[in-house]
Amino acid sequence: MPVSVTMPRLGESVTEGTVTRWLKQEGDTVEVDEPLLEVSTDKVDTEIPSPAAGVLSRIVVGEDETAEVGSELAVIAGEGESTGGAPGQQEAPAEQEAPAEQAEEAAAEPQAEAEQPAVEEPAGQAAPAPSGEGTAVKMPALGESVTEGTVTRWLKQVGDSVEVDEPLLEVSTDKVDTEIPSPVAGTLLEIKVAEDDTADVGAELAVIGTAGAAPAQAEPEAKPKAETKPEPEAKPEPKPEPAAEKPVEEPTPGLSYNEPSAEAETSAQPAQAEQAATPPAPTPTKTAGGQGGDGEAAGYVTPLVRKLAAEHGVELSSLNGTGVGGRIRKQDVLEAAEKAKAAKAAPAPAAQPAAAAAPAKPAAKPQPSAKRGTTEKLPRIRATIAKRMQQSLHEMAQLTTVVEVDVTRVAKLRAQAKASFQQRHGVKLSFLPFFALAAIEALQTYPIVNASMDLDAGTITYPEGENLGIAVDTERGLMVPVIHGAGDLNLGGIAKRIADLAERTRTNKISPDEIAGATFTLTNTGSRGALFDTPIVPSPQSAMLGTGAVVKRPVVVNDPELGEVVAVRSMVYLAMSYDHRLIDGADAARFLVAVKERLEAGNFEAELGL
Repeated sequence: MPVSVTMPRLGESVTEGTVTRWLKQEGDTVEVDEPLLEVSTDKVDTEIPSPAAGVLSRIVVGEDETAEVGSELAVIAGEGESTGGAPGQQEAPAEQEAPAEQAEEAAAEPQAEAEQPAVEEPAGQAAPAPSGEGTAVKMPALGESVTEGTVTRWLKQVGDSVEVDEPLLEVSTDKVDTEIPSPVAGTLLEIKVAEDDTADVGAELAVIGTAGAAPAQAEPEAKPKAETKPEPEAKPEPKPEPAAEKPVEEPTPGLSYNEPSAEAETSAQPAQAEQAATPPAPTPTKTAGGQGGDGEAAGYVTPLVRKLAAEHGVELSSLNGTGVGGRIRKQDVLEAAEKAKAAKAAPAPAAQPAAAAAPAKPAAKPQPSAKRGTTEKLPRIRATIAKRMQQSLHEMAQLTTVVEVDVTRVAKLRAQAKASFQQRHGVKLSFLPFFALAAIEALQTYPIVNASMDLDAGTITYPEGENLGIAVDTERGLMVPVIHGAGDLNLGGIAKRIADLAERTRTNKISPDEIAGATFTLTNTGSRGALFDTPIVPSPQSAMLGTGAVVKRPVVVNDPELGEVVAVRSMVYLAMSYDHRLIDGADAARFLVAVKERLEAGNFEAELGL
């Protein structure tokens, strides 16, 4: 009996979901609980498993289409049923109503159509077909308040082949920069929105034809070349070549990643030159195996990821995927390749000090940046940051107050509970969660610091909760994800939320809604060694707290028995910038003193389970 695959309920308030990608196609065999498709909602992205084993006979909802909870997504035929059973049943009524002659003509037409492609393919007339069957790549919705996006860079050009989920282009909005993946495999036939142009959400960005459309045009030219390659005269030529020393210099750069000995490179270069063209061939054979091999450890792996892993020599089974459901992404492979290169480069400078210790110092000097003397276009996210910072300075009367805090007790508790905390919560325990918790508690006592002012309307708004923004340093610039409802979290909850948001922000997996709505911001400039700074308050917030580096230094303390003595203590500067139009200096001082007293008291044993 055919089994229907329906849209599951993915949350109490979720009524519909969008099919982002089909992991199986019609005619594929599936097992019970094997991932069938990926579905995206406003709250979560997840995979839908197969409810039964059999053959995927029909896909009801295509990619990028939205379906309500409980609606049918696909049909799985039983093990004894054929894949074409469902379509055949749909055509049966039409054939019964038609006369016998029409039925014969209808049966003859598919045979004629089947013969035509075989004639048209070598003639190079396959180009019109993919354009008619092309799939449109549309501008996705990148947030509730985002209505448009700007194409910053095309990663593929017209005529390039693309795989499913392979990045096509980069899009920038006022809130986030992200890559747009290809919804299907095929050839990029047309680019409709050029770089630096802006398109509305839902607008067509490009058209992708069926897989193999572009190579079909190049086949007539490739065939005569293929005929010349198997000639017996071409094979013996590279073997007896005695003058292999001349071409040694040309192929060497392309093979430097193998790092063989110099003698091995010169002798193996003719063979390596032929192998340089063959690696793409074995990679498809691995992808044809589906989820077998290395891919089983990490679930479904796209052909692009497998190809990158093969090119860089990365074993997929050794990676921990950062994608949906632990899926291995392109970034995971590239990061592993970079770490492998860094590990290989590490012993090289270590071998030099063995011969001479003095030359190691000049080798450690940093190399000048390649950007020196160049001019580049201002990224959209940097332009947005610049406008907002300048706007905040012009709109507010900003002032900064600094206090010095002794966090020695916090440092001792942190050292004592570090191991057990990581086992219990899965994240490392830094000083930042302590600063965040103390600031949140002070915000609840002094809500004026958490408030916002509308001077034109003559109002002050006090939020119901504390939405804490955490400044995160990324390659694209400073991003501020938000812990919504931070006042309801304990120390462990805050630590996990900070680690999660920071990681997803750096890997460009943060959603636009998660970087909006902050009522107070915390920036940890001490993570880079700065003692303190004077942060700029982002509008419409009224205050922002900067935490400096925790440094051990001699401090005068008052001992109950010895009186004033000099002792080594862990000290930190806390600098809060605020809008002086709303917050007075006394308000800022009271807030900072409350944070200071909470940290110096160090009563966090209950939070740490000590």
